[in-house]
Amino acid sequence: MESKRIILRLWREVDAENLFKYASDPDVGPRAGWAPHQSAEESREIIQKYFSNDRTWAIELKETGEIIGCVGYLLPGECNICIGENDAEVGYWVAKPYWNQGICTEALKLVIDYCFNKKGFHAIWGDYFVDNPASGHVMEKCGFRETGDTSYCTHLYGGKDHLVKIMKLGHE
Repeated sequence: MESKRIILRLWREVDAENLFKYASDPDVGPRAGWAPHQSAEESREIIQKYFSNDRTWAIELKETGEIIGCVGYLLPGECNICIGENDAEVGYWVAKPYWNQGICTEALKLVIDYCFNKKGFHAIWGDYFVDNPASGHVMEKCGFRETGDTSYCTHLYGGKDHLVKIMKLGHE
């Protein structure tokens, strides 16, 4: 999948050094619910264990070929929140040097199109820590609406102490 500035592609083990470069930043992971990476080897293990599937993509900047983030979706039973049987939950992050440039919005729009038009999901859900409103703005720009629900996601890094707001995008 691609847009004007980015390509979404499957992760490769050789991406570990590049992933570590940005995933080690303490301002990035905790906002998305995961601890900063401590080594390139840890990043390689994350790629092997969590990213090596057909629903988690590296965000590659077309201009440089560099991996600058990650986007994907979770199925019912593996989500942070309770969703319907024919729904998915999205997640994303982008490296700090690329914040506020619309890259997450571009990536999320590609995944939304894929989820509705290729996978046939009925609704797409998202959640974000209330102290990370920028993530909520990304979802709003993509058509998500607040559900009015909040939750603690205790399995997320920082999730037992920080509420998440729950958003939803229905296939109209």
